[in-house]
Amino acid sequence: MIQGVPTAAYMEHDLPLELLQQGWKKFWSKRESRPYFWNKLTGESLWEMPILKPQFDPITDPLGICNPPPPVMNGPPGPMPLKRRASEEAVGSPILKKFILAGPWDLEVQTNVIIYERPPMTNPHPHTEIEAFRCLLALKLRQCYQELCHSREGIDAPKESFNRWLMERKVIDMGSDPLLPSNCYPEISMSMYREIMNDIPMKLVRPKFVGDARKQLSKYAEAAKKVIESREASPESRKVVKWNVEDTFQWLRRTLGNTYDDFQDRLAHLKRQCQPHLMETVKSSVEGICSKIYHLSADYAKKVKEKHAELLKEQGVSDMVVVPQMVHLRKVWCYPVQFAMLACPRLLLPVEYHVERDQSLLRFHGDTMYINTTHLQKLEQLYRCSCFDDKKFEFFLHRVWCMLKRYNTFGGSMSEGQGTQASLPVTVFECLNRMFGVTFECFASPLNCYFKQYCSAFPDTDGYFGSRGPILEFKPLSGSFEANPPFCEELMETMVDHFERLLSDSSEPLSFIVFIPEWRDPTPNALQKLEASHFKRKQVVVTAYEHEYRHGFQHIVSKSDLNVRSAHGTLVVWLQNSAGFHRWGPNEERVEALLEAFRPGRERERDRQELLSPQRNNPGDAVPNPQTPPDKVPVVPMAVPVVSVQVSTGPPI
Repeated sequence: MIQGVPTAAYMEHDLPLELLQQGWKKFWSKRESRPYFWNKLTGESLWEMPILKPQFDPITDPLGICNPPPPVMNGPPGPMPLKRRASEEAVGSPILKKFILAGPWDLEVQTNVIIYERPPMTNPHPHTEIEAFRCLLALKLRQCYQELCHSREGIDAPKESFNRWLMERKVIDMGSDPLLPSNCYPEISMSMYREIMNDIPMKLVRPKFVGDARKQLSKYAEAAKKVIESREASPESRKVVKWNVEDTFQWLRRTLGNTYDDFQDRLAHLKRQCQPHLMETVKSSVEGICSKIYHLSADYAKKVKEKHAELLKEQGVSDMVVVPQMVHLRKVWCYPVQFAMLACPRLLLPVEYHVERDQSLLRFHGDTMYINTTHLQKLEQLYRCSCFDDKKFEFFLHRVWCMLKRYNTFGGSMSEGQGTQASLPVTVFECLNRMFGVTFECFASPLNCYFKQYCSAFPDTDGYFGSRGPILEFKPLSGSFEANPPFCEELMETMVDHFERLLSDSSEPLSFIVFIPEWRDPTPNALQKLEASHFKRKQVVVTAYEHEYRHGFQHIVSKSDLNVRSAHGTLVVWLQNSAGFHRWGPNEERVEALLEAFRPGRERERDRQELLSPQRNNPGDAVPNPQTPPDKVPVVPMAVPVVSVQVSTGPPI
C-alpha cells in the first residue's frame, strides 16, 4: 500500500457516478479474492457496496448536523470481535476499517459535548505574509517592554510578565486582532503593574548560602537608597527609606556570625518598611510603562489590520462579511470554528519543507519553524478532520507555518513560554476519559492537545486543526471537560466565573475538572473562588515534586525532555451540576485512579508496555483495546508525512 491506497487496479466503471463523486473506488483484494470499496476522501474501506449518502454544505452544516451521529456512550464499549477475514465475518453491516495515528494523544475519542449552533467567525483567513508582519511587531513590543523596564526602573522585565500581560489583556480585549490587545479598559494592566512593582528596587531570589543571603540584603539596601535619591519622593518617604537603609548597614557592620535565617528576616523587615514608600515614588513611572506598551500594541494592531485589508483589496477579496443570523437555535454536537469569509487570499510565496532526522522544517521567506515529524503528522490528521475549504491540502503547509509562528511569538523564549503551554501527562488524560468521561480540553492548542475537541487562544490559526475557539466564548450545554489553565491570575479567576455561569444555566450533565497550582502565600482569588464554589464536589492536592507535566514545547523537544517534574503542588477541583455529579461524580475509586495516573514515571511505564505489546508489533492483527472502538486498527505513522499532505483530500463526511 502507498499512503493507504491499495496498489491493485481499480474498476471505476463498475460504480455509479454519484458514488465516484463522493470519492468511492472499487478494488480487488488478492487476500480475499473478492472486490472491496475504498473512499479516497474519508479513508473508509468496505466489503459491500457503499450506501449513497446525501451531500451536505460544510459551511451551513459543517458536521452533518441534519443527520447527527448517535449519542456517545461513556465507558468502555461492549465486546465486539474485530473481523479481519471474510471467514470470520458475521452477517450484517460491513466492518469499517480506520487508521489510527500513534502518538501521545487519542484523536479517535468522540465528543460528548453539546452546544447551541453558533455563527461563523468574521476574522479573515490567516496569511503567511500578514502573520510574519504581526509577529515582527509583537517581537518589537516585547523588546520595547524590556528596554523600558531597564531604562526607567533599572531592572530586567519580569520573567513571563509579557506573556501574562497578553493573557490578562485578552480576557477583556474587544479588539479584532487575535494576538495584539487593542481595545481594553482599563488601559493600565494590573498584572503588569504588580509584577514590575514586585521587582523594584531589585529582583529578589531565594539565596542558597549564608554569603548569598548577606550579599542580597546589602544589594537591596543599596538599590532602595539609589531609587529614593534619584526620584522626586516626598520628604517623609525619603526620610523613612534612608533611615532604614542606614540602620541595615549598621546592623551588617556590627554583627558577625549571623545565620541564614537572620539575613532573610532582616531583608523581609527592610522590604516591609521601604516598599510602600518606593511604590509611591515610582508609581507614575510604572504606570507610564504599562500605558505605553498598551498604546503601542493598539497602534501595531491597527497597522496589521490595514496591511491585511490592503492585501485583500489587491487580490479582489471582499472583507465585507455578512454573518448569518441564528434564528432557530439547535442543539448540535460541538464542532470546530468556521470562517464566515469563504474566500482565502492567494499565497504567492511557497512554504519550503525539509526533514532533518526526527524534525520537520517549514521555511517561509527565510523564517524557519521547527516541529517534530510525529506532531506534523498529528496536524495533518486534525486538518483532515476539521478543515473543509482545502480538500487538496493546498494551504496546509502555509497554515501550519502561521500557527507555529503565532505560538512561537506568543511563548517567547524556550525558558519563558514552556510553562504557559505545559499539559497533563497522557496517563492522566486516559484516566480522565475512562473514569470521568472527559472528551474535551478547555485550554489547549493543536500542538499539545490530547483530544481532537479543545478550546484554544487563537481560533483563526487553530480552527483548521479542530479548535472550538476561546473557552470564555464557548458555552456548552452538557459534557465532561478538563481545564488546565495557564498560570495567569486574571484568566483563572474569569475562568471560574465562566464555569459557574455555565453550571447554573444548564440542567443537563455538565462537569469541569480543574487543575491549578496550589499557591497559598498569598492565596490568589481564583483558588479562593474554586474552593468556595457551591458547585465544588471534591478537591484533592497532588504533592509538589511527586508528579509531572508534559513540556510546553513538546512539539520540538526530544523525547527524553518531555516530562518535567512539578515544583509546586497541583490542586484538582471537581465543579459539577447535579446531573454531572450523578454521571461523573468523583467517588473514592475514581479519585484514587487519577492520583495513581499522576505518579512520576507512570507515562514512561505506559510507553514501555506499549512498545513490548504484541499488538504494536503487528498492527494489522491487533486485538482491540477496551478503550478503543473495536472497528479501529492502529497503524504505524507514515515516515514522510508531507507526501501524503500533497495528495490527501478532504474531510470525512
